[in-house]
This record gives sequence, C-alpha cells and structure tokens, in this order.
Amino acid sequence: MKDEYDFSTAARGKFFRKGARLVPPVHLEPEVLAYLSDLAETQGTSLNDLVKHPSQRRH
Repeated sequence: MKDEYDFSTAARGKFFRKGARLVPPVHLEPEVLAYLSDLAETQGTSLNDLVKHPSQRRH
C-alpha cells in the first residue's frame, strides 16, 4: 500500500444506486450442488428457483 492516496478528484457516491440489492455469490460443496441440481431436475424447476424459494419446495 502507498503511504498516502490522493482523493482530491474522487467523486463521492459514483457507483451508489439507491434501492440496489447486493446478491452475494453462494459457494456450495460439489456434493451439495449435485444433490440440489438433481432435486431441482426431479421437481421440474431450476436450481435457482429451488434455492430462492425453499418454502415452496415439494418433498
């Protein structure tokens, strides 16, 4: 790291978007990913929908 940084030309809030939602990535173990992928396929849904809406999951 530098000892000092020059922020005199910086723009505050340049990348801020009001109401934007941060969606962090989810990393799954390969076995868990395989299980959920198979479950989604047997239920006729996407892996994304299966993980996003667990309360609507059919057992």
